[in-house]
Amino acid sequence: MQLDLNLLTALDALLEEGSVTGAAARLHVTAPAMSRSLGRIRKATGDQILVRTGRTMVPTTRALAMHAQVHALVQQAHQLLSARQELDLTTLDRVFTLRWHDALTAACGTALLTAVHRQAPGVRLRLPAEPGTDDAELRRGEVDLESSSGPPTLPDIRHRLLGTDRLVVAVRAGHPLAEGPPSVERYAAADHLTVSRRGSLRDPVDDALATRGLQRRVVAAGPTAAFALQLAHDTDLVVTLPDAVTRTARERLGLTTLPVPLPLPGIPLHLLWHQRYDEDRAHAWLRDLATATVRALFAPADAPRTTAGRTGR
Repeated sequence: MQLDLNLLTALDALLEEGSVTGAAARLHVTAPAMSRSLGRIRKATGDQILVRTGRTMVPTTRALAMHAQVHALVQQAHQLLSARQELDLTTLDRVFTLRWHDALTAACGTALLTAVHRQAPGVRLRLPAEPGTDDAELRRGEVDLESSSGPPTLPDIRHRLLGTDRLVVAVRAGHPLAEGPPSVERYAAADHLTVSRRGSLRDPVDDALATRGLQRRVVAAGPTAAFALQLAHDTDLVVTLPDAVTRTARERLGLTTLPVPLPLPGIPLHLLWHQRYDEDRAHAWLRDLATATVRALFAPADAPRTTAGRTGR
């Protein structure tokens, strides 16, 4: 059976107004056009819907029974097809998956969770261990937000630059390298630890040292920044890693932070998502909240920190 769903809107107006003339004015159509719509509704439902009583029209028993349901259906259709739906954070019930670098999760995961639950208590976050960049998961909608040190290469993946980090050296308190300014030669001569999920014993620091004719000795590779920092705390190993996202963890362990004694490029931090979420207001709220939370990491140490979540939309 072919149904013209515009008849629902006409039926809603007829039942709300109780007259063909009133319904026509409500929908900005002519009275004859509304009368024809009433005829089609009568044919589709097998019911008169409105019957004349003297100078007025009254709804039939069936029309009265369907009035509330018809009105609700029309309102739901308007909301579904609305260009921009209103977002009620207090009733939002949704699960978001954020695949972030472990150091970034450790640095601002608590602040983000607190801000999310304060504004939208029904929202739940999944923060899985980062298995490496996989644009297919973003495309399939299995990951809502991803952190990356570079912009995406695919046109359907959106990105936002959150900040640019710098590398620093972390060693235990009293480490020999901390005795006086660390020259590049003393730095290269120390025993080092890299951070690599794949166990790589080499990273861009080695390339920078090679241009100066130097080579460092990397004795271990740790899977996470947290593991590397703990190992640096417990041994004489030297770890070189991003400053902003590991600052809190270094301070908590009482590690000594030193500058890297050779020029290295900054490390950009990007937030990635699929274009399907561009107009998703709940997703836009979360990515704005995540942006504010992460960017607070890059604020100067003496600058006032803004409360994450005041930029939500």
